[in-house]
Amino acid sequence: MSDSTSQQNRGLRLYDLLASAFLQEKVDTCFALLGDANMYWASRLAERGCRMVHVRHEHCAVAAAMAWARVTGRVGVASVTCGPGLTQTMTALPAAVLARIPLVVFAGEPPLKAAWYNQMIEQAPFVQATGAAYQRLHAPERMAEAVRDAFIQAVEERRPVVLGVPMDLQDRPLAEEPLLPPPAWKVLARRSPIQPHPDDLAEASRRLAAARRVVILGGLGATAPAAVEAARELAARCDGLLATTLPARGLYHDDPFDAGIAGGLASPVATEVLKEADLVVAAGTSLAYHTSMGGKFWPNAQVLQIDTDPATLSQGRVAADIHMRGDATLALQALAAAVPERAADWRSEALAARLRETPVFPAAEPSSADGVHDPRAAVLALDRAIPKDWHLVNTSGHVSSFTAQMRGRPHDRFLTIREFGAIGNGTSFAMGVAAARPGQPVVLLDGDGSLMMHVQELETMQRCGLRVLVVVLNDGAYGSEIHKLRARGVTDSGAVFGRPDLVAVAQGFGLMAGRLDDLIQLPAFVERFATGDGPALLDVPINDRVMATQMASRAGASH
Repeated sequence: MSDSTSQQNRGLRLYDLLASAFLQEKVDTCFALLGDANMYWASRLAERGCRMVHVRHEHCAVAAAMAWARVTGRVGVASVTCGPGLTQTMTALPAAVLARIPLVVFAGEPPLKAAWYNQMIEQAPFVQATGAAYQRLHAPERMAEAVRDAFIQAVEERRPVVLGVPMDLQDRPLAEEPLLPPPAWKVLARRSPIQPHPDDLAEASRRLAAARRVVILGGLGATAPAAVEAARELAARCDGLLATTLPARGLYHDDPFDAGIAGGLASPVATEVLKEADLVVAAGTSLAYHTSMGGKFWPNAQVLQIDTDPATLSQGRVAADIHMRGDATLALQALAAAVPERAADWRSEALAARLRETPVFPAAEPSSADGVHDPRAAVLALDRAIPKDWHLVNTSGHVSSFTAQMRGRPHDRFLTIREFGAIGNGTSFAMGVAAARPGQPVVLLDGDGSLMMHVQELETMQRCGLRVLVVVLNDGAYGSEIHKLRARGVTDSGAVFGRPDLVAVAQGFGLMAGRLDDLIQLPAFVERFATGDGPALLDVPINDRVMATQMASRAGASH
């Protein structure tokens, strides 16, 4: 008798009800690692049509769900077992909290009736310390409703909600499956777009009319097509430029007066030009510290923030001088209609050419005889070889300063989640994007230090048929650390590890893999991946003595 038949013969269990409650929320993808406290529930989800992406580490389940949620705009779902399964997620949860990503995590709990259980721990304090919510599901009569309420809470509070369900309760027999409450998507309060108040509109219009150097800064809250078009129109009417936060990179990529990313990862030309701003209109962004480098990026500018829920403080500082409460699209459209058009001064053909033609990197050094490349030359070659409509996943760490500069790629083809500053998430984020966009090529731009933290997920990519090309910019070290240590004249020995044979590792997991000894080989490798049907890894050895311009300015080093 098969396990499935055996379970069916046991009759309905509470985990059947819990599975039904998740499925009625239109959950079709779940990232999971199974254990005693979640495996029966997860198996029921799979039997009933939910795609289960079974990862090799619990952290990766939650991190992949984060990327899936960011790409789809829906609540991400992950599942881990209780105790050590849950504690393994303690890095992913605060990252999701800080990125304001809604998740529901089914974590189980030790059995209530057990006097002792070797995976017993007070789970709620761990989860709550990350900023996520923890809900104990201990009342069988309310469990279906509690699941529904968790989805509501995740959406309305824009953060993860972890569900603790004791395993002995999950196994409780049901005479029949009870009726489910209306799902979250049916009962969620409708939040209509907020029109800006006339007084706020008048004050903002006055400041725009008085400013001489206006920058329209778009964030994730201003990515709707109508908001993008309104931002373009407002910039044109005000003789202004466009820029984005890092997560919204590429929002205005085809506009001649797009300066690109603002803040810590801005290009040298954007850093120079945007210092001239005297008014920044920030739409749909929380104005995080790195977006303006604590205000130093535009030292002489006032900041007008457009947000549905503006806050006085952002990451420990007063980030805006004036606020306009309202939907980004409606507010930008209202401003564009209210502000008189002025003659072009800042927006000149010469400036457009400068923004378009200035190289993003200084002249790169040639590759060495042993196939070690200048990272700037490697990234330029990648930018030429990777089709513009492929999805890019940008990691954290030193190499991201280079890869963030790849031009001409739309916002919806670029993902970065960096709010917690943790490396090691790249593989998980790439898996989440690939699961959200089945069959579409995804390119992970990662460092070797980041990849090695969760290299086991290469096996997950292969087993699950995820179309990910993992490009490892391999300096044989933790890049940020070696450059900061060297800038201070301190030994870098604790951050240098050498270059293991990543090609052999990837091939051991069943991936197509290669080492890029000559940049001329890159298009052929990309084409091999494009015509295949599984993941691949490309090891790109890079010179560990080349420091990104953005890091050099912060580390106080020459470059």
